[in-house]
Amino acid sequence: MNGAESLIPALVNGGVNVCFTNPGNSKMAFVALVDHMTGMRMVLGLFEGVCTGVANGYARMIGTPACTMLHLGPAIRSYSPNVRYSNCYSRVRRKNLFVNQ
Repeated sequence: MNGAESLIPALVNGGVNVCFTNPGNSKMAFVALVDHMTGMRMVLGLFEGVCTGVANGYARMIGTPACTMLHLGPAIRSYSPNVRYSNCYSRVRRKNLFVNQ
């Protein structure tokens, strides 16, 4: 069992049914497994800032947590403001943004 095989069922059991992503080639095991499992779907984004912004908005509108799968390194500057904003919001409204790096 790899990390993706244990992470996806845990996310689905936690109420996460969509993953907003900008995957790299190191994340292909996760992407391939989502295609074969039920309960979660992938939505591709142009870059990390888009994925985290859309996940934040989705979590607010739908009322369930959202998942993002992003790159590390320089890309953290693109999505860190959205993660900070969603964390401030989640303390008030109890909606979380889960960021998988």
